Amino acid sequence: MNLLITGGAGFIGSNLIRHVIDKPEVARLVNLDSLTYAGHLENLAGIHGTHPRYAFEKVDLRDKDEVLRVISQHDITHVMHLAAESHVDRSITGPGDFVTTNINGTFHLLEAYRAHWSDPASSIQDRASRFLHVSTDEVFGSLGETGFFTETTPYAPNSPYSASKASSDLLVRAYHHTYGLPTVITNCSNNYGPYQFPEKLIPVVIQSILARKPIPVYGDGLNVRDWLYVGDHCEALWTVLTSGQLGETYNVGGHNEKANLHLVQIMCDLIDEFKPEVSGNSRSLITFVTDRPGHDRRYAIDASKIDRELGWRPAHTFETGIRETVKWYLQNQAWIRSVTH
Repeated sequence: MNLLITGGAGFIGSNLIRHVIDKPEVARLVNLDSLTYAGHLENLAGIHGTHPRYAFEKVDLRDKDEVLRVISQHDITHVMHLAAESHVDRSITGPGDFVTTNINGTFHLLEAYRAHWSDPASSIQDRASRFLHVSTDEVFGSLGETGFFTETTPYAPNSPYSASKASSDLLVRAYHHTYGLPTVITNCSNNYGPYQFPEKLIPVVIQSILARKPIPVYGDGLNVRDWLYVGDHCEALWTVLTSGQLGETYNVGGHNEKANLHLVQIMCDLIDEFKPEVSGNSRSLITFVTDRPGHDRRYAIDASKIDRELGWRPAHTFETGIRETVKWYLQNQAWIRSVTH
């Protein structure tokens, strides 16, 4: 396959490139990224500029002509579409970028892929082509104390971010049913692991503890998320790309529900264990702040379909994954400084 990964310089995208680039099915891997504040080529050290199968295109999905050029020029057969504005807080203060990137950008990518897929001069249809759209569980809205999101849960997005992702999901679905495009969709729970931009909860907490600054926790801290280790997510995406049923949606979850406050307490204790010289008693830094507007109370994923039909299940428990993650951030403070300078 000639594989296009959009957003490959971001958190999940860079982990995904590392996960798949040496697989024998991949003849060429093209990373399309506009290098916004959250995309950094430092995330791909050892691959970018050196790997023989890898190519980079600095392109914004909002530029439809450039998107078409990339797909045609590289004779793309498979797409893993991750590029998106993804930070909920930013979507509340500036929703415009979320609409133009997540909705219009996905539309441009679908149109470019459809043009190439329909071109009789291309070899794309001879190679079991696939378009995998990577989305979020936030499109389903908020759960009560019980229950789980399934693939048939109605969409009920509550933030500009989740609304923009829901819109892009529906576009991908429509292109399959209208034009026959070979699409599949995944909706995942909260990812964590190496190379996550330091605006998200886990790296924010780690950096606050190291600096002995207050750790901000929204509201009462009892909002619940299902946490998925990014390496497990990457394997799920590869499984869906290569084995998923066309036109289907697969939920990807970590089976690790944690209240935000509990998660923060776990990280405080881990850093106190790993770096006792920092001063200890990091839980004393926890500071409750005003809740953000429209803050969904609980997300929980039912990932039984992808397990039952494709044989994927997470390899990491939360306990193993969070220990690896905290150690990585402690050992890679130079990376933190390089992407936040």
